[in-house]
Amino acid sequence: MAIVGGGPYCTYAMERLAASVVSRDGSVELDIHVFDRTGHFGAGAVHSDAQAPTSFLNRIARHVSFGADESIEDAGPLLPAELRPNLYEWCRRKFDDTGDPGFDVDPDSWPKRYLHGLALREHFSEYVGILRSRPSVTVTLHHSEVTDIEDLAEKGEEGPLLITSAPVDDEQNGAVTRTAVDQVLLLTGHSYNDPMRSERTRRWAESAARVPGSLFVPSAYPLLEQLTPENAGPGQVVGCAGTMLTGIDVVLHLTEGRGGLFQRAATGELRYVPSGREPRSIVAFSESGLFAFARPHESGSSGAKKEKRKGIFLTVEAIDRLRENFGSDPVGVGRSVVRQIDYERHLFPLIVAEMWLLYYETLFGADFGGHLAEATAVARQDFLDRTAKTASTEESVRMLTGPIERVVAEAVDALESLLLGRSPYASLRAEARPWCFDTLLWRYVDVVLGESARERLAAALDDPAEVASIVAGLESPSRHAVLPSGNLFSWERTLDPIAPSDQTSPEQYRKAMVEFMTTDHIRARQGTFANPAKAAADGVWRGLRPAVVHAVNFGGLHADAHRTFLGSWLRQHNRLAYGPVPEVMERIQALIEHGILDVSPGPRAQVDTDGDTLVVRGPRTGAIRPIDVLVDARVPSFDASADIAPLYPNLLRRGLVRVWRNPHTGGGEDFEPGGLDLTEDFRVIRPDGSVDDRISVLGPAIEGQRFFQGGALKPGANHHAMRNVLCWLRTFWKQTTGG
Repeated sequence: MAIVGGGPYCTYAMERLAASVVSRDGSVELDIHVFDRTGHFGAGAVHSDAQAPTSFLNRIARHVSFGADESIEDAGPLLPAELRPNLYEWCRRKFDDTGDPGFDVDPDSWPKRYLHGLALREHFSEYVGILRSRPSVTVTLHHSEVTDIEDLAEKGEEGPLLITSAPVDDEQNGAVTRTAVDQVLLLTGHSYNDPMRSERTRRWAESAARVPGSLFVPSAYPLLEQLTPENAGPGQVVGCAGTMLTGIDVVLHLTEGRGGLFQRAATGELRYVPSGREPRSIVAFSESGLFAFARPHESGSSGAKKEKRKGIFLTVEAIDRLRENFGSDPVGVGRSVVRQIDYERHLFPLIVAEMWLLYYETLFGADFGGHLAEATAVARQDFLDRTAKTASTEESVRMLTGPIERVVAEAVDALESLLLGRSPYASLRAEARPWCFDTLLWRYVDVVLGESARERLAAALDDPAEVASIVAGLESPSRHAVLPSGNLFSWERTLDPIAPSDQTSPEQYRKAMVEFMTTDHIRARQGTFANPAKAAADGVWRGLRPAVVHAVNFGGLHADAHRTFLGSWLRQHNRLAYGPVPEVMERIQALIEHGILDVSPGPRAQVDTDGDTLVVRGPRTGAIRPIDVLVDARVPSFDASADIAPLYPNLLRRGLVRVWRNPHTGGGEDFEPGGLDLTEDFRVIRPDGSVDDRISVLGPAIEGQRFFQGGALKPGANHHAMRNVLCWLRTFWKQTTGG
């Protein structure tokens, strides 16, 4: 067999192969060929141990693993516990062995990405060693790029596949190698697309080509090779197209990676001290004009962990009911037949309503949240059985959130009657309500006003005037408004936290951005247990992601809705819930405050030419920023036909695979996200609809047909990455050994 791509998914596959080969009775004759163009077997390119040391892993250390554990359903045999540590445990072992402070991480810390690469490579080597210890198993590692796969079998017959690979190192003198195999597992990971195949990137490339001395960098990775002191150094202005994780990697590489330092001032604020080796300026821009929001800590200040929450509005059952009641006529999508629904009319109202409920459950307590769930029961059933058929998105959101709004208004009135001294505590406490006033009061005080305010208010409750006097002098340590009427949930403000009035000039936008980031970092440190805004975003967009996946996968949305979801809503999803930790975003804020990082173009910025100069224009802020270098700091969606590497275009040309298509049933344009068409167990489907049992695919190349295939393996979570590997492995053993 051949495994094409030696990144994290390859490590997971080798772990399962090692465990299953060891457990099988008798000899298993297996020749494994692993191909990787980077030569960093086990880590690959994105998670390479040789990458820029300024890039962080977007997961805490104890939430990263390398193989199957007891949580994985039908995992099969497990390796001994000492061979399957999480990343934190692995780092501690390395620190104990070496004393290297780079390995001295905490279980809840966010480690550098190169550490993950080191751990992946070591685990990969361990699994290879286990496999090679079996006399009838060989493992051959090829530091080369697979460029083509040819079917050697006669049409309609089973036969070998011929792998063509070109060496990346100099040892083979450039000789192309051809390897015949029975099975292929494609784990090619992230690539990037030919910039000339996209209207936007083609325009960027052509603009840079017209301007003497300008440079367009179509992909930021690997940072150390793509953005060097020679092409993005002192005196130059770098335009960074992208403000999510890749854009943040670029910014930190060009500043901290060039020797700049972050130092904590006596006031507690982080300050950037430049080295002089940075570019003169980095102009960061994107459609939203916003960086990713800081990811919250997963516990409150007390360290208490929040239990995994089930959805009230957004559930798999609700999706199925919407599909049953209002789905389209059955549509053939690939090999599936599905009744499709709409994202904005059917799914989005459930997401927003769930955020409303979780926000107020966090602000006012679980008891209050339980009452909100009861109060919305009729509206939920009405939406699922009747309203979703004809109502607009706005009408559905109002109907679902109306009961929440009414109950919250009662709670706000009662709280403010106490806090403003209008009503005595005893009478408010004595009123009959379906929720407990005492519980709500102290939860609100804890979340918004803090422990000191709680003590002062508790001592003054019998004196309304004293309560009002205390409240008048309070400020929220978490940057909330003091009164509950100032802390009402707004989806619009969640999505666009910088007001239009603050987008009228470069200076005002920069000031508003810093102000928002300061607040956002405090919210993130308050954590999902205690911050309503972070609980709502994280608890819905991350915590209830399986329901969204259930709605979207295998053509669950109609073609136009699917196109809109991946093209627009997925970016909002990532920005709200998948940003870096506050410690990373605090660095970005310090760079903005220093001035080396320029965010003044704001939303909807465009790259243009101004005479003989390449510029970034901000249509709302009025900023015009000349740049010398333009780097595309976005991770593009996989597109088999446009991939810069030759493998997938060649597979399409040979008819070994086809792209997945969501057909438009109304005469419009079909939607082709770019990923491959596969069976549910990850085998490729050919253009004629036949299944090729010899070729399987996991990872980004299947995005489109399935949503959210990324992410490092997580222990104790029955993680989708390992479930996918096991699905492939069961099919592999069935085909090769009959069981």
